[in-house]
Amino acid sequence: MGTQIKKVGILTGGGDCPGLNSVIYGIMLKAYDAGIECVGILKGWKGFLENTTIPLDIAEHDDLHTVGGTILYTSRTNPFKGVSSKEERAKELAKKFEELGIDALIAIGGDDTLGVADKMYKFGNARVVGCPKTIDNDIAGTHYTFGFWSAVQLASNTLDNLTTTAHSHQRVFVVEIMGRDAGFLTMYSGISAGADIILIPETPFDLENDIVDVLKKRVNSGYKHHIIVISEGAYPHSDSLKRDFKTISEGTIDKLPKDTFGNPLLSQLNISHIIVKELDLRDDLKEEFQKNGVDFECRSVVLGHTMRAGTPNSFDRILGLRFGLAAMKLVLEGKFGNMVSLQGNKITTVPLSEGVKKKYITPENDKMELRDLLVKIRYLSKQK
Repeated sequence: MGTQIKKVGILTGGGDCPGLNSVIYGIMLKAYDAGIECVGILKGWKGFLENTTIPLDIAEHDDLHTVGGTILYTSRTNPFKGVSSKEERAKELAKKFEELGIDALIAIGGDDTLGVADKMYKFGNARVVGCPKTIDNDIAGTHYTFGFWSAVQLASNTLDNLTTTAHSHQRVFVVEIMGRDAGFLTMYSGISAGADIILIPETPFDLENDIVDVLKKRVNSGYKHHIIVISEGAYPHSDSLKRDFKTISEGTIDKLPKDTFGNPLLSQLNISHIIVKELDLRDDLKEEFQKNGVDFECRSVVLGHTMRAGTPNSFDRILGLRFGLAAMKLVLEGKFGNMVSLQGNKITTVPLSEGVKKKYITPENDKMELRDLLVKIRYLSKQK
């Protein structure tokens, strides 16, 4: 099988991410060594559909793994949108290899991008290999995705910096962190920076118990500033929504627009702004603060795309290179329909169909316990 491969296409889909260029460079290193040509497909599946390609000459890209973003550009394009038969569409997409002049394809992306690759393999027997990419770390087939730790570090650094302003103004900051419906980024960066309240989608929150009561206990224990981190996909449980919220209802969440893959655009809920509005309406909270000599002042900060910006950290540079090398080796060995994966410290392989499934933080996770202890012990330990 390997001897039939002369030209390999590479595409990057979905949101940009630190480490994408590292994967591309890892692929190119092994391809050059094996005498195989690489072709870059621009703007993800959009370029695949439109035959938009560029040659990839490794001599022109020294140390590409140190550069952030993707030289191939990216887009959120769903080739299956609006089609009646996904099977027939997948067969059509598989035939595109001939038009593009490629013998195999390495798709680098998240569950949406790799879901397309999986269908191409399943229904069209396409020679595709996947590489998992998301700063959200919510792909089941790998312990960590490249870009995740860079994003955690960026968010953690920002939270550290915001703490100085929160301290100076005796302020409450509500910081919204990316991650769609998975809480890995919020949990890891929140714990890392010592956030005072951490709210994630996996555990719907109670405004009264998880925010208002905690702030009251903290201010009564002597704390003058507070950092709340909240996932863009975090939401209140239904009892709290009906009982505690004045500015939104269940209908607000149900009416959110969706992206091209049908995912709700959770960032458009602006959950951090909603929390600030709700807390500003709480006279009881303001009274508790004033009783302790602090004026209640609450601000929201949305980290947004700053979390996926900039150069990858060392971990993600090396993981990206390892993923790229492993993906190219799968192509050479003819092991298509698979995705490269990090299990512990080893690079392994899982079927695309399994690898692209979603994962979430589970209740028994030790990060859950750490989060709860961080919140509780600090104010308890200071109570007189």
